[in-house]
Amino acid sequence: MIGFVYIMTNTRNKVLYTGVTSDLANRIKQHKNKKYRQSFSARYNLDKLIYFEKFDTIGDAIKREKQIKAGSRKRKLHLIEGINPEWEDLSESMDVG
Repeated sequence: MIGFVYIMTNTRNKVLYTGVTSDLANRIKQHKNKKYRQSFSARYNLDKLIYFEKFDTIGDAIKREKQIKAGSRKRKLHLIEGINPEWEDLSESMDVG
């Protein structure tokens, strides 16, 4: 089973959330629709996909998620800006919503 690690933020790009999933499009829809209303991402209006990586296995994605979460905010910003310097919502090109 493939896996994805992803980073979400809010409109002002202030709060970062790193997650892992086997179905990125569906998971982003859940964030945007606030399916889990008491979740961290819902409370902080994290509905903008700004970074993701795809892996051959969910286990590899989980390992990478732990690496990203263990890093500093500065490292996360560097990671994001390396592929998405304008902090655009990458889900818009995925037809997620």
